[in-house]
Amino acid sequence: MNILRKKRVLLTLFVGFVLILFLNSNWMSWFYPIQYKDEIRQYSQTYEVDPFLVASIIRVETNFKTSKQSHKGALGLMQIMPNTANWIMDSAQIQKVPLDSVKHEPGTNIELGTWYLHNLSMKFQDNPVAIVAAYNAGPGKVQEWLDKGVWDGKEESIKQIPFGETRHYVQRVIYYYRQYTKIYNDF
Repeated sequence: MNILRKKRVLLTLFVGFVLILFLNSNWMSWFYPIQYKDEIRQYSQTYEVDPFLVASIIRVETNFKTSKQSHKGALGLMQIMPNTANWIMDSAQIQKVPLDSVKHEPGTNIELGTWYLHNLSMKFQDNPVAIVAAYNAGPGKVQEWLDKGVWDGKEESIKQIPFGETRHYVQRVIYYYRQYTKIYNDF
């Protein structure tokens, strides 16, 4: 009899949890949270970049975990290479900061990464798929693929991206972008 009561209680709790989950209008945000919204919003407005794209890239790069460094040396939330960070600070005339700040300070990293996305947006005529590919593989490599006809820069032909890592990266960023734009009404 005792076991039967425990099962009923557990079943009731489970059903209650499921109902709360589905009755909450924004329950999917529990599975797809966005951290650093203020910083993303601020720099997305400053540099005219879609904040959901910035959030999607951060999600794929580091899952919103600060102070990350890749085995290749990329730094922080948006995984910016040190040479790229220095180039961004020079080109954007952003105040020079030590690379340690790029790695550990979310606002600094998001500003540099968002400016870089803006720069890529101008280079690739606002083509979000090419922009994401260039963020991962580098703009020179993506331009080469486009110029040689290896890839046309369209979402429908992502499977033609010659680098498996970049192909997978683009698919993941697009997946999270779609989830975020479905879940959140605005940023």
